Amino acid sequence: MYSYTDFDKAYLRQRIKEFSLQTQQRIDGVLSEDEYKPLRLQHGLYLQLHAYMLRVAIPYGTLNSRQMEVLADIADKYDRGWGHFTTRQNIQFNWTKLTDVAAILTLLADVDMHTIQTSGNCIRNVTADHFAGAIDGEGEDPRITAELLRQWSTGHPEYAFLPRKFKIAVSASDEDRAVTAFHDIGIRIVKDSTEETGYQIWVGGGLGRTPRIGHVLKDILPKADLLPYIDAVLSVYNRIGRRDNKYKARIKILIESLGVEEARRQVEQQFQQFKQTALPVDRDLVKRIENDFAGPDFTSATAYSLSPDLAADAEFATWVRMNTTAHRDPRHIIVSVSLKAHGKPPGDATAAQMRLLAKLAKQNSYDEIRVSHEQNIILPHVPKARLYEVWSALSSAGLGTANIGLASDIIACPGLDFCALATARSIPIAQQIAYQVKARRQEQDIGPLKIKISGCINACGHHHVGHIGILGLEKAGQESYQITLGGDGSQLAALGERTGPGFSAEQLLVAIDTILSVYLEGRRGPEESFIRYYRRVGLPVFKAALYPEQFKEAV
Repeated sequence: MYSYTDFDKAYLRQRIKEFSLQTQQRIDGVLSEDEYKPLRLQHGLYLQLHAYMLRVAIPYGTLNSRQMEVLADIADKYDRGWGHFTTRQNIQFNWTKLTDVAAILTLLADVDMHTIQTSGNCIRNVTADHFAGAIDGEGEDPRITAELLRQWSTGHPEYAFLPRKFKIAVSASDEDRAVTAFHDIGIRIVKDSTEETGYQIWVGGGLGRTPRIGHVLKDILPKADLLPYIDAVLSVYNRIGRRDNKYKARIKILIESLGVEEARRQVEQQFQQFKQTALPVDRDLVKRIENDFAGPDFTSATAYSLSPDLAADAEFATWVRMNTTAHRDPRHIIVSVSLKAHGKPPGDATAAQMRLLAKLAKQNSYDEIRVSHEQNIILPHVPKARLYEVWSALSSAGLGTANIGLASDIIACPGLDFCALATARSIPIAQQIAYQVKARRQEQDIGPLKIKISGCINACGHHHVGHIGILGLEKAGQESYQITLGGDGSQLAALGERTGPGFSAEQLLVAIDTILSVYLEGRRGPEESFIRYYRRVGLPVFKAALYPEQFKEAV
């Protein structure tokens, strides 16, 4: 993983010094909240319902054990003993005091971490496939590109005040685990007809109140042209993107307004100008980044068969089936640690759990941890010979739930429990759904299913791309939950279709139960997953079950 240079460290310390002074001025009353707001947002500090929330960057979701230990220390000393991992591979602390901000930022800097550009109308934390460097079939580790973009974009003076926030994701596998089609810029590492590695550039994706699937703006871009091309996209957006209405300020609206062909023409024109004047990327820098992501020496592990362990312990066998993925090296396995124990807030981890994950990573995963956009933790390189030991330790700490990719592995935003923008609860809804599928012992039978919940139209819970998406809204003073079906954030990108009128919180569980019953009764056997069944039968089958009175009237 990337290690900070002396320049990185000096830059970070200077930023902390400046922001600590500004924060003290706010505490002393020299700055008003309105004056302080743009300054704190540049450092990931939000004022939420009950307290300040601090969002810490975890670039492309990669951590080492020492960094995780410091996050645990912050949770214990400066929060309420836990942290919340987000869909942008960050972590949030929801009970931050202004008097503690300088101390927290200093602790983070001690282990090469920060909060810069985790908020504001700038280029946010660059995300990537959480299996990067571990999964078989990658052309190269996408984190190399993500790190190059992170260095280029951090503190970029031209793009510090864009029309709106800007998100970039990078993927290098046939299976897109980085949701690239729904980012402002999505980058897929591909090969051209001569087997040369390059980039496919997607632009204009996004969720929120106007969800859009991105468009391919460049089928294949030579690697050397990446920075001037991304620079061209941002330059066009920064110059003509709307600033009069924040709801229409994202690049997806600009692409729709211009049309894809005109957007492509303008970007290409700007790109050609930048190419003529852009300095070439420092090859020594690129080589250093590549070396940082070279990966561990996997030959140190011995070959091991899991068969005896699987046969001896059925619970372990179930966990292996649900929570592990084949590694590119046959002596290792990728472990997905669920932060979705039934009834627990999705994405939350206690300080004790963080310390255990740090210990396991140091002893059993070459000191490497990942955060997935699905709000789980990954141990990417676990030797198979140590897998049973890892599972036993996780289970003892409440981290052994075998539900990755199942109905209770729910993405949920903080919702009305914490967020000042939320209009409905998300966490209790996720907990109730998880309890329900567990109580009915349906989860394994239902199989792969992605449920995503947002507590407002901003869609931080990615509900638009859930197989079952739930959007909580306020209606006449009451919470109302809309359901969408058929969304998909993978390489088969699709936006969910709204079923119809919303449901109260009490009705919602019945509606989810109805949807699952329609699927279980109509599928062509367990091998037909929910999303495949939905694509076969379409929305009307579910609408008829959810709104029977309406269908009677229509007949």
